[in-house]
Amino acid sequence: MNNNNSASGQVVGLSLLLQLQRRVRDARTLDEAAFIAVNETKSLLEYRQAALWLIDGGVTAISGLPLPERQSPYLQWLHNLSTRLPDQQPAPFAITKDSLPDRVTRDWHEWWPENGLALPLRQAEGAFLGFLLLARDDTWTEAELPLATELASMYGHACALHLKQRPLYKRFFRAMRRNRVTALILLILISVMFIPIHLSVLAPAEVTAKDPFLVRAPQDGVIESFHVRPNQDVTEGQLLFRMDRTNLSARLGMARKAYEVAAEEYRQSAVLALQDDRGKLEMAPRRGKMEERAAELSGTSKLLNRLEAVAPRDGIAIFSDPTDWVGKGVSIGEKVLLIADPDKAELLIRLPVADAIALNPGTRIILYLSSDPRHPKEATLTSASFRAELLPGGVVGYRLKGDFSDMEELPRIGLSGTAKLYGEKVLLGYALLRRPITAVRQRLGW
Repeated sequence: MNNNNSASGQVVGLSLLLQLQRRVRDARTLDEAAFIAVNETKSLLEYRQAALWLIDGGVTAISGLPLPERQSPYLQWLHNLSTRLPDQQPAPFAITKDSLPDRVTRDWHEWWPENGLALPLRQAEGAFLGFLLLARDDTWTEAELPLATELASMYGHACALHLKQRPLYKRFFRAMRRNRVTALILLILISVMFIPIHLSVLAPAEVTAKDPFLVRAPQDGVIESFHVRPNQDVTEGQLLFRMDRTNLSARLGMARKAYEVAAEEYRQSAVLALQDDRGKLEMAPRRGKMEERAAELSGTSKLLNRLEAVAPRDGIAIFSDPTDWVGKGVSIGEKVLLIADPDKAELLIRLPVADAIALNPGTRIILYLSSDPRHPKEATLTSASFRAELLPGGVVGYRLKGDFSDMEELPRIGLSGTAKLYGEKVLLGYALLRRPITAVRQRLGW
């Protein structure tokens, strides 16, 4: 008779377990599955109180309550208790007041019966999800632990399924609520992104002459020699360079010879005119030819005198290596060098198109010279090119100019470095993401 009752009880228990499994499978939300876990598990295991605590969300459900009040002292005590339980246990384990630290169990008898049972809930791959906590006055028996293990596996599978189906933002906020330190750091980082700063860019820059005098080639020819060095101080009237005289000297000799021939012919016609009327007729054309040869001789002589270029004013000579010019053919009007005033300098900035930002006249510029980066120089933006152009180095960009008018000691002309230009105020987040956003827009075309 006892055997029949035992077999009948096992059949009933198995039927109840199958019904509970079906109910859990049919649950459409995590809250519904949690409600079944804390209330309907009582049909298989006898307990007085039950609670479901998840690592991703805290106390989710309590037996006998439709919606737990998260700020209640009871839920706070349960959360504190759950966080102190060992989550490495693979199977359900009994918990008592004596098995936990005093700071956790100080209010045990106020909230819970004498004996508790913790059912670890895990995903299929073993990741820990939380605990199903059961409590009653009687001690938990060894015979109940296998059933508790089966229930833990069932509820763990259900919780894992519903947690994966949650929207990403809900899982994110729950994870942040679980890890408050990470949430605080993330909140600080997000807040920092809204700090207003001046948008700034870096670009190569060079100190150049302001309003220099351009010395050009006086005529077509070849430069024979230079009489100054780059960056040398020059005075007004000082010889700068001399062009080759060979061609003009030959032309001058030919022009002088032609003039002498024309003058002799004119002299002979003048003598003949005293004796014969025919000589009078030849005087006029021969005189015109003589005057033409004289003009040619005078012009050639003037060109010969212009083979030397002199400094039009005091300053410094700015040009490249003289060896690059000696022996080089130049055309009339071609730029050879500059005469600059050392007390008048400006900043030339080559800003690539990829780094271009909105800049207005008066924008602050800080120049870090390559020769002295520890002592930056300040300048003010005065002008910018209308459109982008091909810059040295094959980079397309804009030419910008800055003024050192507020400085007492100007940097030496020819020095180079890096200029930092400050634009309008923007949020720090935009300043950090500006280049990636630009790259994405260029790639996607919007």
